[in-house]
Amino acid sequence: MTQTSPAELPNLPGARHLGDLARGGAAWRVYLETRTDTRPVRARVHFVGDDDASRSTGWIFVEWTEDDLLRRFNEFSPVELWRLLESLA
Repeated sequence: MTQTSPAELPNLPGARHLGDLARGGAAWRVYLETRTDTRPVRARVHFVGDDDASRSTGWIFVEWTEDDLLRRFNEFSPVELWRLLESLA
């Protein structure tokens, strides 16, 4: 996964751009949306394709802090993120 600087997803202000996936002719931007207004905090992953197609998970990350959410997300390899994306098709 290519790392780029965080940027917001326009329609989800709590989502941050954490990297990109590319394979063959397919490219997806990966965003992590966090909800920190409750404890524990939670997050879900959004994938946005070059053609503006999008896929999103449910709230699959539940941790005590936002830093814990980011650490947990960063445990996913690019291969695991591709599998997660493909499971949303």
